[in-house]
Amino acid sequence: MNGLLVIDKPGGITSHDVVNRLRRIAGEQSIGHLGTLDPMATGVLPLLMGRFTRLAQYFSAAEKSYTGTIRFGFATDTYDAEGEPAGPDRWRDEAATITLERVRSAAARFHGEMEQMPPQFSAKKVDGQPAYKLAREGKPVQLRPARIRIDAFVIEALEGPEASFTIDISSGGYVRSVAHELGRDLGCGAHLSRLRRTRAAAFTLADAYTLEELEALAGNAEALEGLCIHPRALLPEMPAVTGDGQALGRFRNGAQANLPEFTAAPLVKVFAGPRELVGIARRVAGTLFQPVLVLG
Repeated sequence: MNGLLVIDKPGGITSHDVVNRLRRIAGEQSIGHLGTLDPMATGVLPLLMGRFTRLAQYFSAAEKSYTGTIRFGFATDTYDAEGEPAGPDRWRDEAATITLERVRSAAARFHGEMEQMPPQFSAKKVDGQPAYKLAREGKPVQLRPARIRIDAFVIEALEGPEASFTIDISSGGYVRSVAHELGRDLGCGAHLSRLRRTRAAAFTLADAYTLEELEALAGNAEALEGLCIHPRALLPEMPAVTGDGQALGRFRNGAQANLPEFTAAPLVKVFAGPRELVGIARRVAGTLFQPVLVLG
């Protein structure tokens, strides 16, 4: 089965658990997700299946949007609610000083491009090992700051020790680190207490299905394929073009071909029909294109 399905991931399981469940549901072993969601997080998790897994490289820079809550009073070693407290709960002593106005003022610096230190309990590689594995073994974790971009970070409300927020953050950015740093800036400590991804690239919760909805269709390949994002809607920055038999024959053999595409876009999606995505091509000049990815 080839396609892209958007899952509304439940809390309490890993993104890899979701992949394994979809493998059983769809009967397809080649499945990969576009951006890990932590076990406590819920929401949009796009999964590529079959030959479409080869498209993952074109989604690598996708921005993501989240809603969630930050709990003030103490930090944790994982920067979220699943970690161990890094000290006593100081909320009762700090409550009078942590106002909505002060939180919003401190949050204002989290905007635009910046350096961010990933959490030690993250999938970032250190000498070929995921950082979280080293951290769990009590070994030193030497991470480097990453360049990220935050397009919006809005503190919606403050109720007791928890602030609700929305955030738009680039690929590679950690919302957990934002929560941790905000608590550090305020001098009271903080951790991410809830997180829901509402958008990944062009995919939103409106496109998403629960695992229970998909399990009801297990073994029904046609019905499952009908829930996939239409191939022409994938990678909207690339125009879609349908080739004729001669052009597609050359394309499938890795040769340059002329396609009826007249924009200035450097990359295009090449189709053999309404839904059959053949691959991705790079413009050489005018309407002459070179295959860069052939799916079939």
